[in-house]
Parts: sequence; structure tokens; C-alpha cells
Amino acid sequence: MASKRAGEAYWGEELHVPISADGQVTAYVWPLRILSIRGESCGGPTIGVDVGNEEVLRFDCHANLGHWHTGGYDRLGTPGNSHVDFPEGITSVGEQVAWSLRHLRDKVGELLTQSEQEDAAQKVESYLLETGLINLRNHIEKNAYLRDRAISENVIGG
Repeated sequence: MASKRAGEAYWGEELHVPISADGQVTAYVWPLRILSIRGESCGGPTIGVDVGNEEVLRFDCHANLGHWHTGGYDRLGTPGNSHVDFPEGITSVGEQVAWSLRHLRDKVGELLTQSEQEDAAQKVESYLLETGLINLRNHIEKNAYLRDRAISENVIGG
């Protein structure tokens, strides 16, 4: 589950899906995570991968302030230790969600291995991953109104 930090707010229901047969490797999404980055309120879906109770990968789809975390998000402590910018040109929430889901589909094993989670990387089942990512995408689409509401209520910037 997404590591919650002081000052953050979460709207909508978190969805967890197993991507390993034993259920120890899961993917999740929070439809809207609201936070302040460098004094600017922002928010969007947060997608991630957990191994047991440890958050390992995290994709913060927050438009122009969007980014992702690799290398073991919880283990590395300070978010800046695992921070990676989205590729150039991937700036909208929709583009970031699509890129994140595609990146997980294509590279989750490699990303888990780089995060010192070799056993978890071996446990990921492709059919569970594919089904799980479809369910995450559908959950994000169903809850897209939450970000629109947060913008209209001036909770976050557009």
C-alpha cells in the first residue's frame, strides 16, 4: 500500500490486485493522492507495487509534477533517494498513467530485481499482471472525476 506521509490526502478507494500466485506481490492504485511538492498542491493517481508489506515501486501521476520511484521506495527512506522523472514529453496525468502501466507490464521483473527483490521478480505471473493492470486502469478511469473535483474545488492545481 502507498506509504502515507504527513500532509497528504487520499481520495477514493485503494485497489490492490495480486500479481503473484501466492499474493505476496501486489499492484495497487490510489485514485487520487493529494500532496504539496515544492509548495505547489498537486495530485493524481498513485500506482505501485508492494512485496509483502513493503512498497517497492511507485508511480505518482501528478501532471507537470509527476514522477516515479524505483529501487525500493520504502527501503530507501527519503523519497528523493528513489525519484525518477517521467520521460520527456510525458506530462499529462493520462500519459503518465498509460506509461506507468505499460512500464510495469514490460519491465516489472527487471524493476523488482533492481530493487533487490529477485525472489518477488521470479514470482510475478504474466496472466495475473496483465489482468491486474487492466483492473487498475479501469479503477483509475472510473474514479477520474475525483481529480476533476479536486481541481474545481481548488484543492489542487490543474
